[in-house]
Parts: sequence; structure tokens; C-alpha cells
Amino acid sequence: MVKPKQLGHLVLRVRDVERSEKFYTENLGLSVTTKRPGVMTFLSAGSDASHELALMAVGADAPGPEQNRVGLYHFAWEMESFDDLQELFGQMRENDVKIGGVGDHGISIGIYFFDPDGNEIEAFYELPKDQWPEDGNLFAGDFPQKLVDPAAAVA
Repeated sequence: MVKPKQLGHLVLRVRDVERSEKFYTENLGLSVTTKRPGVMTFLSAGSDASHELALMAVGADAPGPEQNRVGLYHFAWEMESFDDLQELFGQMRENDVKIGGVGDHGISIGIYFFDPDGNEIEAFYELPKDQWPEDGNLFAGDFPQKLVDPAAAVA
């Protein structure tokens, strides 16, 4: 059976492509690789891909994501290190990004947040494979480190 190499990119419909471009570049540090002004923007986290994310304008009156509807739940960006994830958490709080919560998945830990159109996104760090449990139950247990919510640290 032939299978794909990997997921290549994701295209999101957004109300305002410029507003969304600003969100993804300022909060996740993505780079714009090319644009069709007012129509589409293509962004990448790395330098070896034409894009991992494309934003497509659908208009200001477009309805938002619905929780009980078939379709995208969230998409995730993998961070290089736990420290990078913790730093990103602080930047998100500083930028008043709407945070949905933190998820501990045993071998990974992630921050869930929302873009200006209400699309849910995760930024996560996953342990190297040689640190995964031998019994194969990847999502049991607790991640060995805890994310510190910068908002709670200030209070």
C-alpha cells in the first residue's frame, strides 16, 4: 500500500486575510512566503517549504467554527523544545491571545489557543521517541515538566 510522506499544508478560510496574517506572523513567528493580496497568504515555519499554512479570505460576514459540526477541531505546531513552548506561552499572554488551556498528553504537552476567527490551534512539545513508554500507552501518565501560566505567576 502506498501512503503519503507527511502532511504538506493546511488551508484555513478566514474573514480577513491581512488580520490573520498579522496574527500568525506576530504570535507564531511564521514567515510569509507569497501572497495574493486580499485573497490568500502562504506562510511557513521553516525555510524548506513553500508553505505549511495558507489563509484564504472568505469575507467579514462568514460564520465561524462550530463546536458540534464535522470539520477541523484544531491543528498543531510542534516546538523545538519545552523551553520554546514555555516562552511562546508567555508571548501569547503578553499579546492577549485567547488561551483555551493546557493539555498534558503524557509524551507531549501543549497550549491550546484561538486565532481571530476562532480556529483552535495547539503549540506543543513532544518528548523524543526514545523517552516514550515501553508499554506503548503513549498518552497515559504525566508529562515530566509543567508549563507555568505567566498570568498565574503575576497574580
